[in-house]
Amino acid sequence: MSAPLTETAPFALATRDLRKSYGSRRALDGLDLSVPAGVIYGFLGPNGAGKTTTMRLLTGLIRRDAGTIELFGKAVTRTDRPRLFEVGALVETPTFYPYLSARSNLRELGAAGGHTERRRIDELLDLAGLTDRADDRVQTYSLGMKQRLGIAAALLSDPKLLLLDEPSNGLDPSGIAGMRDTLRQLAAQGKTVFVSSHLLAEVELMADVVGIIANGRLVREGPLRELLARPVIKVQVRPEQVDGAIAALKPLAPAEPLGGPDHDVGWIAVRLASDRTEELNRVLGSAGIFASGIETGSDLEMLFLELTGGQVPSADGASRSGLGSVGDATRQKGNAS
Repeated sequence: MSAPLTETAPFALATRDLRKSYGSRRALDGLDLSVPAGVIYGFLGPNGAGKTTTMRLLTGLIRRDAGTIELFGKAVTRTDRPRLFEVGALVETPTFYPYLSARSNLRELGAAGGHTERRRIDELLDLAGLTDRADDRVQTYSLGMKQRLGIAAALLSDPKLLLLDEPSNGLDPSGIAGMRDTLRQLAAQGKTVFVSSHLLAEVELMADVVGIIANGRLVREGPLRELLARPVIKVQVRPEQVDGAIAALKPLAPAEPLGGPDHDVGWIAVRLASDRTEELNRVLGSAGIFASGIETGSDLEMLFLELTGGQVPSADGASRSGLGSVGDATRQKGNAS
């Protein structure tokens, strides 16, 4: 069950008017996130929307231009960097000492943030499903195994908040299901799990609360169950008929194009219950417009397409690094947010 998203909810993480630019390009343009404690929060957006920039700001890897970041109700400032050690993070693909075993890597990472008991390391290796390979060199691990080891590393300090960037990267279907179960288990223990992902179907299966960004701004946020309660019909017409179809449907229900400003695809999202498709077809037909495709439902992908102009998220191929506690990351980079 998700925690209620209200004005008085205890937010584990919140950003207000968060801004970041790279030269003349504005990556974040006043981002406001409200992440309740004890939930799995799915952070979604098309490529270039600002997800990676947000994750780097939250972990202190880069410095914000303006705005505030709060952890458990208290603003994070440049003078209280040690508070970031309370947050576990897997930011992009993890890197390890390839010639050391998984167990030795966790021991070294644990020593960087304080003493970590052997029992804790064994528990995390078991949680990650790596007990049988714990003493093998990491250079022999698959990408998916390294990803699971990254989760274990992020949990070394037993943080209350876990920030994960594409945690299912490199996992096969069974590995993704295992990752989902692990994250649910962590949330059931009272931890807050903030997951940035491009796998919409997977987020729909595991998230309690979802935030969707586009062009550096939040376009929708709330409990997933409530967001998906709104019915929608997705209709495809000829691209040149999109504007006419929207105008014809206006008296019936709100409609928006899903193919971007050029209407290349010809899909329209109509805010209408699925049992009214016949009525929708009749309205379009009376305007001389005939649908070549109709899909009904209220899944996350349809909502995402509606809110982001038809841009489907995908994993990017940029170079990646970073794992462990946020405090480790900030100490290495020397940049406070």
